[in-house]
Amino acid sequence: MSTAETLARALTRARDRTLALVDFDDTELHRQYDPLMSPLVWDLAHIGQQEELWLLRDGNPARPGLLAADVEGLYDAFTHSRASRVSLPLLAPDEARKYCATVRSKVFDALEGLPDEDGFEFALVLSHEHQHDETMLQALNLRTGAPLLGPGASLPAGRPGLAGTSVLVPAGEFVLGVDATGDFAEPFALDNERPAHRVDVPAFRIGRVPVTNREWREFIDDGGYRHPTWWTERGWEHAVAAGLTAPQFWNPDHTSRIRFGRNEDLLDDEPVQHVSYFEAQAYARWAGARLPTEIEWEKACAWDPATGVRRRYPWGSREPTAELANLGGAALRPAPVGAYPAGASAFRVEQMLGDVWEWTSSPLRPWPGFAPMIYQRYSQPFFGGDYRVLRGGSWAVAGEILRPSFRNWDHPYRRQIFAGVRLAWDV
Repeated sequence: MSTAETLARALTRARDRTLALVDFDDTELHRQYDPLMSPLVWDLAHIGQQEELWLLRDGNPARPGLLAADVEGLYDAFTHSRASRVSLPLLAPDEARKYCATVRSKVFDALEGLPDEDGFEFALVLSHEHQHDETMLQALNLRTGAPLLGPGASLPAGRPGLAGTSVLVPAGEFVLGVDATGDFAEPFALDNERPAHRVDVPAFRIGRVPVTNREWREFIDDGGYRHPTWWTERGWEHAVAAGLTAPQFWNPDHTSRIRFGRNEDLLDDEPVQHVSYFEAQAYARWAGARLPTEIEWEKACAWDPATGVRRRYPWGSREPTAELANLGGAALRPAPVGAYPAGASAFRVEQMLGDVWEWTSSPLRPWPGFAPMIYQRYSQPFFGGDYRVLRGGSWAVAGEILRPSFRNWDHPYRRQIFAGVRLAWDV
């Protein structure tokens, strides 16, 4: 299958997913569920606006587009904060859908005859749409009222005895990051994942699986949220000011939670999610551990010490499937720990892609030799800011845009993201 055909199919799958997430009445799409999130109708039109800008106008905002300039400006994420978007004169849902459809039709025309060595701009747009789909799922999870989404697809069973265990990652060099071509090629990787370069990493231990709800409940029962012992000064100040007592969406009994409008029992062996970096850091200290650096995380995920080469995925070169990882959003929740033994890395670390984003201790910084891609505002404005890197993707991430080198980031106090924890230890 040619690159153009592969991208066309991937773009169609992404659009089907997007439209399913906005298949509600106009009033619902204009609601703002939380000041942290945009109304769903804003995300919908923004997806089309960015696609038009990068694929039909070569990234040049001065070139006339399908929307009037004042309308297009409503969808500039740097100009309008999420909290303010609900008051903007946005396109009506039907107008937004028609606009996205018109853009996509013209994009498919542009895809015809695309050389196999090209396609980065199309992959960038694909990644952008899937990332907004995950953002819309975050918004829907914050929504109050009767559920709009179903309970989610079934997941494989976990395996007992894995929670709290760790594996050794010996000291030594490995290749961090990827390139557009060559031995470590990921042609559709984003700028902050590049370039590939060797780094020497001291030995460390890392959790074989993410921290579970049962383990987190022990932290709560031991006074983890009541005493500053385990918290940094800044983290404790935030915990007190925000009134934190448990992960977001947990009910006061700590045995149940609200998920997409449903009240349900917490599953003990499911990875904990909706915790902030500050909470993750406190839990790690309480457990006698720490958070991994993102460099340690990537080595444990992608490096094969037996062959001395980097794997494309933790398990090897096969594309992600339902037997290897919980991705794509259908489940609407993480899988129990131990559910994907075939997806283990060379170091026997499991569930490193999918289920929950994992907080690392690393601030967002460029790799040596960083060069911004065509969309220069994707990474560069965030370097040096108050952000911590998350790795691994969540159950809501599309498998076709996820790689061991993929870097996400957010403020250390954010909890609406589908984020959890994996521990690390010095050796």
